[in-house]
Amino acid sequence: QLSQPFPPPPAAIRARPSRTSAAASCVFNYPRPATMQSQLSQKEADIQMMLAAGCHLGTKNCDFQMERYVWKRRPDGIYIMNLGKTWDKLMLAARILVAVENPADVVCQSARPYGQRAVLKYAQYTGAKAIAGRHTPGTYTNQIMDGFHEPRVLLLTDPRTDHQPISETAYCNLPTIAFCDTDSPLKLVDVAIPANNKAKHSIGCLYYLLARMVLQMRGTISPTNPWDVMVDLFFYREPEELEEKAEEAVAGIVGDVAPAAYDATGFGAPVAPGAAAEPWDESMPGAPPAMGGFGAPAPAAGQWNEAPAPAGWDAAAAPVDSSGFGSGFDVAPGGY
Repeated sequence: QLSQPFPPPPAAIRARPSRTSAAASCVFNYPRPATMQSQLSQKEADIQMMLAAGCHLGTKNCDFQMERYVWKRRPDGIYIMNLGKTWDKLMLAARILVAVENPADVVCQSARPYGQRAVLKYAQYTGAKAIAGRHTPGTYTNQIMDGFHEPRVLLLTDPRTDHQPISETAYCNLPTIAFCDTDSPLKLVDVAIPANNKAKHSIGCLYYLLARMVLQMRGTISPTNPWDVMVDLFFYREPEELEEKAEEAVAGIVGDVAPAAYDATGFGAPVAPGAAAEPWDESMPGAPPAMGGFGAPAPAAGQWNEAPAPAGWDAAAAPVDSSGFGSGFDVAPGGY
């Protein structure tokens, strides 16, 4: 009897809702506050933006300290990072940056070309100091340098490319925040933000989100006063692309202006009556003689284009050539 299955319950008992399911429905269907809904919707929008920018794509190598941020590995060997942890680390970094009283005490640095424009834009909107390009050794340790800085927090783009400033932070007790890929070393990095730090769209998107979070925590922007800055301003732009756009703009301006018609009335020269109707042609009777040239008559005396009379040793004229070659070449100085 014990081996036989129990009989099914009656239909009335099966249709009765259980207390646990009712309680669960009350918990999950409880109306959430508006702030929680807006926060969740903002997080989802940020994750969608990071997905579109490729922030989740890693490399084929993975550091042992970055394994905690990896979600899975694709068949081609590329590691995929968990963007939920990326967003949480961005919030943590924003809280650290907001805690600094003077925004100028935050230094954001990028030696990678794809991150230089993003660093400059982040410094522009948050008030931090930007160091784009090569790092000068001793910037944080040598006090007699002109570019010596004493920041409170250091924000880096790539721990591998920016290894020199990271090594200097160990001497001055400086906390470091860095965007780390799957193959980035985490030595001397205090807050690692797992993301793709090799693509220009990914770097620009990360700095844009971090700048917006910092401004939101400061109270500069709010849901009623949103940030009107586009993420495109943080993207790296090729110099050839800028030159092409400048040339297109110049070509458009030149093409829009029509050439003005030539008008000689402004010179003040008197126009003889009937001069416009009569063509100026040497073949017509009464036309003025040609002034010089092959086979042309010699200029009349007193004209403006008459050659000056020879004087001195050149007064003796050479014999005239009667071959009819031309009046312009039949006079030569004497003595030859």
